[in-house]
Amino acid sequence: MPHRTATVLWRAFLAAALVCAVGLLPWLSRTDPALTVLKARSAERDPDPEVLAAVRAQLGLDDGPLRLLGRWLCGLPRGDAGRSWISGDAVVPGVLQALGASLLLMGAALVVAFVTAATVCARTLRRGGATGSRSGGTGSAVLAALPEFLTASVLATVVGVQLGWLPALGWYGPRWIVLPALALGLPAGAVLGRLLDDLLPGAFAEPWVRAAAARGLPERTIARKAVRRCLPGLLPNTGLFVVGLTGGAVAVEQIFDIPGLGRTTLQAALAQDLPVLQAGTLALLLLAAVAAGLSRLATRLLTGPALRADALPSLHGPTPTPRRTLPVVYGALLLGVVALGLPRDPLALNTRLRLQHPTWAHPFGTDALGRDLLARVAHGVVDTLLLALAISAVALATGVLLGLLPRVSGPLVDTVNAVPPVLAALLVTAVAGNGGGTPALAVAALAWTPLAAHTSALLRQERATLHITATRGLGAGRWHILRHELLPAVLPPVTRHALLRLPGVALALASLGFLGLGAQPPSPEWGLLLAENQPYAERAPWAVLAPAAVLALLGALAVTEAGGVRTTGAARTTRATRATRASGHGELAAR
Repeated sequence: MPHRTATVLWRAFLAAALVCAVGLLPWLSRTDPALTVLKARSAERDPDPEVLAAVRAQLGLDDGPLRLLGRWLCGLPRGDAGRSWISGDAVVPGVLQALGASLLLMGAALVVAFVTAATVCARTLRRGGATGSRSGGTGSAVLAALPEFLTASVLATVVGVQLGWLPALGWYGPRWIVLPALALGLPAGAVLGRLLDDLLPGAFAEPWVRAAAARGLPERTIARKAVRRCLPGLLPNTGLFVVGLTGGAVAVEQIFDIPGLGRTTLQAALAQDLPVLQAGTLALLLLAAVAAGLSRLATRLLTGPALRADALPSLHGPTPTPRRTLPVVYGALLLGVVALGLPRDPLALNTRLRLQHPTWAHPFGTDALGRDLLARVAHGVVDTLLLALAISAVALATGVLLGLLPRVSGPLVDTVNAVPPVLAALLVTAVAGNGGGTPALAVAALAWTPLAAHTSALLRQERATLHITATRGLGAGRWHILRHELLPAVLPPVTRHALLRLPGVALALASLGFLGLGAQPPSPEWGLLLAENQPYAERAPWAVLAPAAVLALLGALAVTEAGGVRTTGAARTTRATRATRASGHGELAAR
């Protein structure tokens, strides 16, 4: 009970700190909220001192940020979150309406994600986990590496406009949900599918599978129980996806003109409409807390008494030796693009060659200013790939370290994950200034959360395994168990997860560039390339497909290379696990 009370207090403190930081955003960024609100109300109105003074008096800005925040907090128990500084409407009805739209979109996107994840894992499930050499993953890597805003743009242009099969704009009924749900659900499902596919071989290697097969259970039943066995390690990340798909779908909501919470929060943040921004942030925090609670409850129900009795088998058995052909091929292709493009000038303009199709002189074609796309994509490797690698390394170290302290990191993960990337960029900009490293800091502030959740989930299960109980019974101390048993079992899958998310880190940087909060022209950063060329996708598709294809190539390289992450410690854990599995207690997982 004291631990639960401390966790609740820690969660409440983090939520209050985030809401207060949002309420102080204009003053932290040293901007005049009256001027920003006036521009949002009427961009053509002259901001003379008298007009600004009237706005300050109307909003009560002269009272200071602390009094404003205090009055807003005092109204919450009555269900009053104030009125919008821009429209003057009550905040609560508008935020609830936006939340409803986002939850409906999130539900549809989760359906797409689960179907996609099942498709990714279908081969492993059919073969009962007997993947002699795990070299696949190219298709799922491409799906995971596709930017949501690019997928949304292509679906809206091709399916919605050119073919006319489904509506591309608006939010008026079920038919309007399909395209944005596909844009959000396909990448999320590819990531979840890869994580599940990483755990399935260990589940199929447990003794209960042999016992179930000997009793004549159908393969479909065994496969369903194997998925159930792996779900506790994935549920925390699924909860993160729930919040991310609700508040982080800003670009998709912008493209499809959906009045969701992500778009509402973005508009409020840019206009410094603090009542709306604070209410939207609070709604996301409450959603994160509910998703985390349901995830923990589902984990307890799925693992049953085996978790409490320290009788779980380890999921981290021997990993098959991956084939090295595909990573070499993908790496060679990526290096080839870089080698061919680096000698070219990415800034050279030639307006006579605007939007030229691919030729021998310009293999990737040219952009709207006549610049060589091969040169810009190759030079963008330095700006995007190296930065994404650095952020991924920091995120991995941070995620593992905090994942080892679940009581501290659990509420912190839920709170940080509730912050949309755009809002995180604005908060980082307010604190660190509007520099070239601001997008990287914003992405790094969020990138560690899924790795910490994954580490905590795997660690919780690994601590309850039979071989850890046996090692503890032989007199091993905590440090020995952590160093020689727990970390060797947890680090490989979490490292593979970090590599799987490497394209996602690049996508996060690209998304900020697409929304105008990342790199600025004439930088060849990949997100900026996609944003600049996206309006010409119908007329010159190669201008968008070239950077998108290289980004997908990076995803394929990361996923196939992730299959080779193994440690010698894992082999020791495997031998210990085999010894304890012989007792037959693994049948608890099949119940």
